[in-house]
This record gives sequence, C-alpha cells and structure tokens, in this order.
Amino acid sequence: MAEIVNFYESSQKNVEKTILLIIGFIVFMIFFAYVIGGLIGDSTSLVFFAFIFSLGSSFVSYYYSDKIVLSLSKAKPATKEEHFDFYTVVENISIGTGIPMPKLYVIDDSAMNAFATGRDKNHSAVVATTGLLSRLDRSEIEGVMAHELSHIGNKDILLMSVVAVLVGTIVLVVDWVWRIRFFGGGDDNNKNSNGIFLIVAVVSAIVAPIIAQVIKLAISRQREYLADATAVKFTRNPNGLISALSKLNQDSEKLEVANRATAHLYITNPFKVNSAGFGKSINLLFSTHPPIEDRITRLSNM
Repeated sequence: MAEIVNFYESSQKNVEKTILLIIGFIVFMIFFAYVIGGLIGDSTSLVFFAFIFSLGSSFVSYYYSDKIVLSLSKAKPATKEEHFDFYTVVENISIGTGIPMPKLYVIDDSAMNAFATGRDKNHSAVVATTGLLSRLDRSEIEGVMAHELSHIGNKDILLMSVVAVLVGTIVLVVDWVWRIRFFGGGDDNNKNSNGIFLIVAVVSAIVAPIIAQVIKLAISRQREYLADATAVKFTRNPNGLISALSKLNQDSEKLEVANRATAHLYITNPFKVNSAGFGKSINLLFSTHPPIEDRITRLSNM
C-alpha cells in the first residue's frame, strides 16, 4: 500500500512542481528583462516582451515539448516489424498496467540508453537507442521499458519535458544577450552603459547555467528509485532491470545527441562522466541521476 501511496503522491507533486516551475520561469524572465531594460533605457517594452515570450515558451513547453525533444534527439518512429521485442514488450506492459500504448521511437546510436517524454499518458512517447535494443535481451528490455512507462504513469514525463524546453530557453536567452553586447554596436556616448551591460552579460553567462541546473535538480532523484520499484511491480521480475542497469553501467559510450537540456530525461546519465574523489562528489552533487550502484542495491534488496 505504501508504494501505491508514494506513486500517487509523486504524480500529484509532479503536477504541482510543473506549475511552480512555469511561474518561476516567467518571473525570472521578467526580472531579467527589467534589469537589461533599465540599462538600455526601455524597461517597459522589454518587460512586456519578456512576459509574452515567457508565456509563449511555457505554452510551447507544455504542449509541444515532446516533439521538440524528439527532434533534438533525432528520434525516428519504430515499427513492429523492425523492432519486434521493443514494440511487443511495451505493448504487453501497456495492456497489463492500463497505461495507453505510447508512440515508440528509435535513436540510431550504439550507446545504450532510453527515455520517455510527453505531457500525459495519452500524449506520450518512449525512445530507445539501437545500441540498447541490440545489446539487451528481452527480459532486460522489459525492465527498461517498465521503468519508462512508470515515468509516464506518475507524470514524471510532464515535469521532465517542460524542464528540457525551459532550460534550453534560458540558454538561448543568455546567448541572445551576448549577441546584443558584441554585435549590437555602440558609440562613445554609451560607453558607461555598454560597460554595465557587459558586466550584466558576463554575470548572466555565469548565473544562468547555475539557475538551469537548479531547475533540473528540482526533479528529485527519487523519481528514478520510484520508477525502478514501480517497474518491478509491473513486471514481477527485478532481475531483468537489475541486469539491464548493470550493462548500462558498464557502457562507457557517450550518447552523441544528448545535451544539457535533455540529459535528465534518460534512464542513465548519457554523458558517462567518470570521476574519483572530490570530482566524483561534485558530479554526484550536480547529477540528476542517482548512482546506478545504489539503484541496483535497492532493487536487489526488494
């Protein structure tokens, strides 16, 4: 009963976090525009533009984040004929759990990874790399797909997909500020304002990635533990997911299409950063994924 309560509590919290994230993003964009507008002497127009822009970005992130993520990941539709195990495994889990069959996509990359995206269970997609599908057996694929359908069931995909788009937007805004500074021109009468603008641009370049990271960390790492536990509940077979995670942990190949805005979507860190000592502690601090060893240990103790 406790697992079911946690499942539904997590689902509700993901909806609440998504709403707070969008509100926070709008507030940040307006404040950022106000500061920049004050320096160039037109706060009102810039704040109004930022408000409209942030509303538009939030709308797009909610309704079209899955299409944006799929495009960025260069994912192509999967077919039952070409990817039989992938298709039939997801189909069986969907029937058994009552979760509507998601659309299936494949990334042509030998690295092993997978993720789910979309805004709800009726508008969702599951993506796997060709490397994962070719190097895992059917029971291992079943474990990974059950994990991804768990993300769909508890609405992790809504929060994670919105974060992917909004984090990417913050990066684009910082790039836009830098372009204005270095390509916008200026004359001697504006030297002081240009100097202040340069300082703001530098600070923005430093602070914005930190803000983006904080936003991603709003996605609790506990989501992976819960998805692992729910996957076992779906399949009644912890060994399939344990074996799959072990192979994923041994895979040292970086996923080429992954980027900082989408990395948190994947079942394991697609960058495969290996560190030791202090470097490992820093990586764990800023990682959106819990250590695979810890996930395997928890599954083994179930």
